[in-house]
Amino acid sequence: MSLESPHPTPDNGPDPGMGAGQRRRLLDDPRSIRALAHPIRLELQSIIGRAGRITAADAARELGISHALASHHLRQLAKYGFVQQVDGADNRERPWQLVHTSHDIEDIEDQPGGAEAVAVLEQVTAERALEELHRWQERRASWSPGWRKHSGIGHSTVYLTEDEFTELMEAFGGLLSHYLEQRPIDDLASRPPGSKAVKMTLIATPQEPTAAEG
Repeated sequence: MSLESPHPTPDNGPDPGMGAGQRRRLLDDPRSIRALAHPIRLELQSIIGRAGRITAADAARELGISHALASHHLRQLAKYGFVQQVDGADNRERPWQLVHTSHDIEDIEDQPGGAEAVAVLEQVTAERALEELHRWQERRASWSPGWRKHSGIGHSTVYLTEDEFTELMEAFGGLLSHYLEQRPIDDLASRPPGSKAVKMTLIATPQEPTAAEG
């Protein structure tokens, strides 16, 4: 499971420079995962990434919440190493930026509370994706045909072996990684003219056999 990169190489520290590809983090602590599993905190990370850096006051206006509430959730994200404050252009409120641009969760479900933490994060992520779909449906008609044709929900059921399933998911991740590595979410200079932020949530659910299948 990942934030912005589908299959990143684990790295628990940020790269020293900006614009040098993804800054990756391996989430291996259930407490950090639970700290992230909050709709406001996930949205704050998205807003900060898209803006590059942003103050708590600006984030509060974007989300329609109080400055105090935005500051609280930013401090919680900072406590667990997801965001950090940096020097601003003047002496006003210091802006926040992402510490990492992608994360991956591996070998967590065997830890006490690990499976439960992952389940909570997945549930919150899925709920946010549904909200994004509703908002897209409201504005879809005003976008050009290419955006409309390839957006929304695609649904398929296919029989795969475990090896084939792994191959398919890794192939999908590889296609995304080509763009994600070149364009970290907070690297404004890497965005081509005319590009738009596109949120993708992939939900793959292997099914139990039906009674008819035996």
